[in-house]
Formats: sequence, structure tokens, C-alpha cells
Amino acid sequence: MRIVVDHRWQPGDTVVERFRRTDGSIGQHHPLRVLSDDGATLVGWLPPGTEIIGTRLVDGRLMRDAPLGERFRIQREQYLSTWHGTANVRRVVDDEWCSVWWFFAPEFTGWYVNLEIPVGRTETGFDRIDGVLDLDVAPDGTWCWKDEDEAEAALDAGKLTREQLKRLREEGERMGALASARAFPFDGTWTDFVPDPSWAAPELPARLREGLSPR
Repeated sequence: MRIVVDHRWQPGDTVVERFRRTDGSIGQHHPLRVLSDDGATLVGWLPPGTEIIGTRLVDGRLMRDAPLGERFRIQREQYLSTWHGTANVRRVVDDEWCSVWWFFAPEFTGWYVNLEIPVGRTETGFDRIDGVLDLDVAPDGTWCWKDEDEAEAALDAGKLTREQLKRLREEGERMGALASARAFPFDGTWTDFVPDPSWAAPELPARLREGLSPR
């Protein structure tokens, strides 16, 4: 279901990126510190150590710990977690089927193209459906597909349709061509980003934390 909310945030605000599933249920929540937003394109910051809502299989295993054939066939549950991944800047365009992540550790190390199905803005942020299939892009613009086997497993389990996966792959090809050409957003924009030292990590709204236990 498409969400239509006309909302714009200011630099320094916190928004929550929610990852929906194709059945409408909501999985992970990632709070982001807003760097810029024009009402259609939002750029946000997620530092390591930020509290997030993660998801795992109801038997307690993380997705990566389950055999491929089980990952999309067992019910999942939410839990309080921490972003242990690389610090990143995310550029999310409301109607594009991907978001672009700049990785920093602490210097810029490359891009990640997270292929996604756009759902829309909410009162507190925006919703996306993770497309499973992704791209890794090196600082020199070379790129490769990621998680092709997982995307096929999601398709087999009915979590993605063949048409959705086709559209996601086309989006990946489009972004890969931009990376190869060193065209925006792979032209050096944001690669020299340094976070404002006065900013604390973005926080989840208290109501989202209720009833969730930490891992």
C-alpha cells in the first residue's frame, strides 16, 4: 500500500527508516540524523552504536545464521539492537527503487546500493521494502552484485514477485552504469563528509522501544 505524506524535515532532525515486507508487516527500524531534505530526496546519517530495531527468526537465529532455504520461510520477530555496521550517509529518493549509502570507517571506503521498493513518507520518516539484491561499489567506481542467491530464495518463498525482482535488477543496472561513469551520486559528492561533533546518535522514539527486549 502506497503511503502519501507531504512532510519535509530540517537538518538535525531525526527520522526513522522502516523496512516493510511485501505482506505489509514492518521489520527493522533505523533512526537517521537528517543532513538535507527537499521534500523528495532525503540525506541522513547513521553512526555506529545507534540503537535500532532489528529482526531475527522467531527461533532466535539471525537471518545470516540460517540456511538459505529457511531465511525467508520462518516467521521473524523484532528486538532492540545496535547498529554495528559501518557509519554511513544514506540518500533516499522517494520514488527511486534504491537508496545509496556512503560508508565511512572513519574515512570514505565506498558505496552500497541498497535496492528497495519505495512505499512513501510517514509522519516520522519513510518506509521502504528491502529488495534483498544489492550492489557494492568501490571508490574507483567498479561494482558487483550482492546477495543474488538470497534474492532468488526470497522469490522462491513468495517474498518478492518476478516482476519486482526484474524491476530491482533494472535499477541495479542503472546505478551500476552511473558508478562506472563516475556520475552522480558516485562523483565524489558526500565522500568528504564529517559529522557534526555536537550531534548525539539519533534515537528511536520511546514508543517504538516498548515491549522489545535487547538481544
